[in-house]
Amino acid sequence: MARPLRLSEEVSGELQRRIARGELKPGDRLPTEKALGDAFGVSRAVVREAIARLKADGLIETRQGSGAFIVEVPKTINLRFWQGAGPELDELRDIFELRAMVEGAVAELAAQRRDENDLKTMAEHLQAMDDAMTSGRDGTEADDNFHIAMANATHNAYVGRLVEFLGRHFSDSRKLSWHGTRRELAHPQEAQREHRALFEAIARGDVEGARGCALEHLRGTAGRFGIKLALDLDRNAPTAGKARGKR
Repeated sequence: MARPLRLSEEVSGELQRRIARGELKPGDRLPTEKALGDAFGVSRAVVREAIARLKADGLIETRQGSGAFIVEVPKTINLRFWQGAGPELDELRDIFELRAMVEGAVAELAAQRRDENDLKTMAEHLQAMDDAMTSGRDGTEADDNFHIAMANATHNAYVGRLVEFLGRHFSDSRKLSWHGTRRELAHPQEAQREHRALFEAIARGDVEGARGCALEHLRGTAGRFGIKLALDLDRNAPTAGKARGKR
């Protein structure tokens, strides 16, 4: 049974439709929070949440002291993987499966094409995650940057752009490993061990091992939230554990 939309989702959805129809054009300034609240019959807090959603989707930009403005966007509205404050378990399973399909292939290509600068950048983001874990801070940004650096290591501009775009949405699934009440459940130290195994496989040019480590990381992360990924994607690839033993 579908979950009913929240008020902020209804507001952001209607504004998205107006943008798609051309009723709101690039450069147009959105009405004030009060005006939008009056028009939709909702509170200013609901309007702020709707605007934040549109901003996350790359449809508007906010300028301090000036308000929110429609930006130039592709003809198709940006993909959003879930609506609301957070994903349900079924939605999480879907997003982890998609991540596995993308990140497994990215890891393979990165292992073939990475250079010393790529490895240096990935290592820096690994260290930033270590620092966040040690201090109890949110390491989501460093986590995102690590995966973007891995994509850039493919030296395929389209792969880098795709992962950077998807990363804005994948980031929400990574936050679960770092944030709030789920931190103990998520065991970020385990995710970090998986990140390091992935990095080491890419660094030594182990193509199958890199793919296996990427998929094991996704299985591990999903498993820590009680989600079992039934994937045939790694049928011929070793697990990260085996990859670590391969020299």
